[in-house]
Amino acid sequence: MSSENGAGVGAGAGGGVPEAEQLALIRDSVRGAKVPRAKPRTWRGAALAKELPVARVLVDKGVLHLDRYFDYAVPEELDEVAQPGVRVRVRFGAGSRNVREGRREGGGLIDGFIVERCAETEYSGPLAALAQVVSPEPVLDAGLLELARAVADRYAGSLADVLQLAIPPRHARAESRAAGAPAAPPAAPDAETWRRYGHGAEFLGALASGGSPRAVWTALPGPQWAEEIARAVQATLASGRGALVVVPTGRPAARVDAALTALLGEGQHALLTADAGQERRYREWLSVRRGEVRAVVGTRAAMFAPVRDLGLVVVWDDGDSNHSEDRAPFPHVREVLELRATRDKCGFLLGSWSCTVEAAQLVESGWAAPLVADREQVRGAAPLVRTVGDGDLARDEAARAARLPTLAWRAVREGLKHGPVLVQVPRRGYVPRLACERCREPARCRRCAGPLEAQEGGAALRCGWCGVAEAAWHCDSCGGFRLRAQVVGARRTAEELGRAFPAVPVRTSGREQVLDTVPGAPALVVSTPGAEPVAEGGYAAALLLDGWAMLGRPDLRAGEDALRRWIGAASLVRPQGAGGTVVVVAEPTLRPVQALVRWDPVGHAVRELADRAELGFPPVSRMAAVSGPPEALAGFLAGAELPPEAVVLGPVPVRDPGPGPTRRPGAAPAGEQWERVLIRVPPGSGAALAASLKTAQAARMARGAKGAREGGAEAVRIRVDPLDIG
Repeated sequence: MSSENGAGVGAGAGGGVPEAEQLALIRDSVRGAKVPRAKPRTWRGAALAKELPVARVLVDKGVLHLDRYFDYAVPEELDEVAQPGVRVRVRFGAGSRNVREGRREGGGLIDGFIVERCAETEYSGPLAALAQVVSPEPVLDAGLLELARAVADRYAGSLADVLQLAIPPRHARAESRAAGAPAAPPAAPDAETWRRYGHGAEFLGALASGGSPRAVWTALPGPQWAEEIARAVQATLASGRGALVVVPTGRPAARVDAALTALLGEGQHALLTADAGQERRYREWLSVRRGEVRAVVGTRAAMFAPVRDLGLVVVWDDGDSNHSEDRAPFPHVREVLELRATRDKCGFLLGSWSCTVEAAQLVESGWAAPLVADREQVRGAAPLVRTVGDGDLARDEAARAARLPTLAWRAVREGLKHGPVLVQVPRRGYVPRLACERCREPARCRRCAGPLEAQEGGAALRCGWCGVAEAAWHCDSCGGFRLRAQVVGARRTAEELGRAFPAVPVRTSGREQVLDTVPGAPALVVSTPGAEPVAEGGYAAALLLDGWAMLGRPDLRAGEDALRRWIGAASLVRPQGAGGTVVVVAEPTLRPVQALVRWDPVGHAVRELADRAELGFPPVSRMAAVSGPPEALAGFLAGAELPPEAVVLGPVPVRDPGPGPTRRPGAAPAGEQWERVLIRVPPGSGAALAASLKTAQAARMARGAKGAREGGAEAVRIRVDPLDIG
């Protein structure tokens, strides 16, 4: 308050009485009052609510041994606004000795949610009072609470952590906006391109009539997938129910958003993405919770969107790692939407150009039906796929002198006559990894043993970890002085292609700059996997380089992920009838390469599922990864009461990715040596495994085990259904 405002208030209130006398009068009036005024946020001496004076609160602590509700007294002045579902502030951790007038006081302020109001408490000691009702907006309803509890139990996590993912941060200005009237249901859509799939029209008809079909949809290549999802949403809205669509990133979210706007008009659906900003995202989320809109499209966090009368959940490209939350308890969109479909008895649609092993299992178990096109439709929509294997490279003079084989050069030259050409490179940058030309030993830094990288413009080598330049490298194994690229990055590939085709523009799309679309004019578009822009009219050709780099990853999902990325890029190419050609540089006898040539991702997933069943690996079994320092990990396993049928694999050392700029979720802190075990149980025992791990972790944290927390994070980390098994 400014001095002018202060003087004005004093004069107006006291009629010319000096400020010191005013303060004295106020103090005397308070002391002489019969009922003392309650002190804010402690409510000392305040009367409690006459009805339901106890509030059951979920405090936002996020630690497993405090994953329960706590009772608080409700002051009479907060009785009207302290309703179930609202955000509150409470004092936590005061202890039993800090009690005045029969009420607990002290402790630090912490956020929470009121779960319910009760007449009595089961707690025998004195209760602390609610400190503050942050907002009267009930953001946590019974359905969302029940879903969050189910997700927390499935992933051995805390309810507070799940609600942090499910409910966006509050924004007062967005909350103050008045709610609008819900839109009238649209008319049922025509099946259009859904007729290309067996039972596609019947699927839309079932949604429009109020049914709840479940399907695993293998989409045909091309840009129609976004419009087909929009038509499924429109069919669901026509039945008077809501629909939820979750996609991996903001780019596909924008495409589905545009398709829904074209079909339904402006303001008929909500877009929930992190790119929207806090105010807009919370405003859109509130419009969903209040029932103003019943259709939602968004990225990962939208899987918890509180859609009214949910009739359909859709997940697109479930194999994308962006669908897995990188914060505890690490839920996956596909699994959460399966829970919602089962609990809400709504429709379920899992769609992708490819097919994951988990999707194949849903079909094999009978939980969902396949939604695929016949072979004639596939052959008419897919491009021609050609392969270049090791034998072809050995016989190819051009491949020995340059990086691209003759077949690839021909495909580029021919494609550039008719439109843009896509070049997919597994790595970004210039030359991420180098090796000795003679013995293929990786080139490493003499200071920290990090990988050496080549720089643009012919500069000296530089370490990718510590950044120290290396001007006089030689191989420690064979004494060689010549280097070769293990995997050439996107920028280096763009440079080479630019020299080979000087009259053609070269564009790059990767982490630094991701292009959304490119014109249909001839151009070379060099992209990393997942960053491929959409070309107007489709690409005339595509090159999929260094296939061995993706297939050779030491991970159970390497083949499945490589096929998914190849098919994702090839789906942007024109059909074979329009001259579309794809060249993949990989050994043609490998199973993923054969699946790409035949355009048979479902067959590949079915065979992978059979192999997993024989080996007892997920998704046939349930698995959890537990990692931590060796001593802490051994103590955790000794105290965990695992199910009798559990099989413990390991421990093995956790591979240290080095002090680079990015580290995978769950990786050991820099400089620490961690170990990891995999715990496997047969189907039907996943809940018991999660419960036992959660109980052991909670007991360990409650005891204050040495290293139980490091910087606020548990030293022993649990991840149920890990993406990376190794």
